[in-house]
Amino acid sequence: MRKLIAIGCLSYLLIGLAMVLTGAVLEPVIAHYGLDYKMGSLWITDQFVGYMIGVLAAPLLTSRIGKRSTLVIAFGCLTVAEAAYSMLLPWSLMLIVAPLAGIGFGAAEAIVGATIIELSEENKKASNMAMLEVFFGVGALIMPIGAAYLIHMGVWQVTFPILTAIAGITMLLWLTLSFGKADDQIGWPSRMEAAAEQGSGAPSHAGSKSDKPVRTHGEKRKYDRSVYPFLLFGMLFFLAYVGMEMSFSNYLPSFLMQRTGAEETSAASILSVFWLFMVIGRLFVGRIADRIGFPVYLILAAASTVVVLIVSALTMPFSWLVIWTCAAGLAMSGMFAVGLVYVNSRTTAGMTERTTSLMVAAGGIGGAVFPRISGWLMDSYGTTATMWSIAGMAAFMVVVFLLMAMAGKGLKAS
Repeated sequence: MRKLIAIGCLSYLLIGLAMVLTGAVLEPVIAHYGLDYKMGSLWITDQFVGYMIGVLAAPLLTSRIGKRSTLVIAFGCLTVAEAAYSMLLPWSLMLIVAPLAGIGFGAAEAIVGATIIELSEENKKASNMAMLEVFFGVGALIMPIGAAYLIHMGVWQVTFPILTAIAGITMLLWLTLSFGKADDQIGWPSRMEAAAEQGSGAPSHAGSKSDKPVRTHGEKRKYDRSVYPFLLFGMLFFLAYVGMEMSFSNYLPSFLMQRTGAEETSAASILSVFWLFMVIGRLFVGRIADRIGFPVYLILAAASTVVVLIVSALTMPFSWLVIWTCAAGLAMSGMFAVGLVYVNSRTTAGMTERTTSLMVAAGGIGGAVFPRISGWLMDSYGTTATMWSIAGMAAFMVVVFLLMAMAGKGLKAS
């Protein structure tokens, strides 16, 4: 299991790097191709479309060819896409390749997360998932710093071959490594399912009797009807959380510059501080959540986020805003990982991949929609109104979580 967690951490590090790559090198890419921001943003949009396809298609693929094979394909797609980026192809081809990269890291994020949740011991699920998120945060933290250095040195295009190499190595590791007993559950097809089918023999004839119907390999699992309200509130929770977090982090430098008159470099550096405290928080949230319980941790974290955002909206001095930014990083650090574990702990057994994909997809939609709304508010009503709207999103998230917890009462994966 340790080896599986280690390769999972490497995978999430790569996903973090790949997700923020386009934003980190967007300026030199626009300059190289002579584009405007509208055309340049299509590159990011195309990757997001691929990301959603990858997340939603992941359960379908794993049910047919297994987790390991799907991950090899996913990281293969990412490797090919980054290699194509390395050649600085004509812009039309770059836009065609972009969804391939999104499919790669989208499918990988959903499958790796679901696999760790499914195979971890009950009292280590949150800790292991939080560790994956630590490495995702590290990737999201170091990519802008590394890209800024390479841009300063005039060799920004080197970022693409570096990611090509990391993606290729990760693909080969998933292809070749043995994970002991876990191999039976991530193989192609799942050896446990294959053994169950062989043990069940041929399908029953009309006159035969059986205590329970045997699920064949191609038959779809379904959620219990009692789970649907909980799932709906879970998707709304992830949509609100990711939308709120992305809105806050994307516009944090602008908030600081407009409210305090901070210089661009100082304001941008605070974004790295925010991600640093996200990473620090993720080192501890798994153990804390396992100890006090997932619902208790999530409501405390969500409520703390609301308080921090409200105080930030009322604060003007730069130094205090930096302190509240650090507090926001700590408050938000574990909600995604612990939220995934909590939702899976209350849904139908055997649906981990589909449940994880639904939650990640809902988060992806929130991350695409809410920052656009925040940008419109920034242009139309200014910084203060935008900060209050983000605090309002966090308050909505708290209400949704309370409804989710009520709907999940009495539910248990079975």
